[in-house]
Amino acid sequence: METITRNDLEILRSQIITDIGSLIESKLTDSRDSEQFGWMRSKEIRKKLNISASTLQNLRITGKIRFKKVLGSYYYNKEDLQHLFDDAAE
Repeated sequence: METITRNDLEILRSQIITDIGSLIESKLTDSRDSEQFGWMRSKEIRKKLNISASTLQNLRITGKIRFKKVLGSYYYNKEDLQHLFDDAAE
């Protein structure tokens, strides 16, 4: 049986922190990639616009924004949202 030393735990801690950082960076990159194509997931839009899920659903149901449903996730057209909120500001 091997003994775990304080140094072993420190190495494990460093590796976990590095792995978590890599996962976060990969998620941020995925978000940027989806935005480049002009489609964003519901969660991203709600966070950026500070709106509730029901507000976003209402925009979808009333046909004010285009959307696609892929494997249970909704994707919204970024340009439609920009135009919708630009019109509201005028």
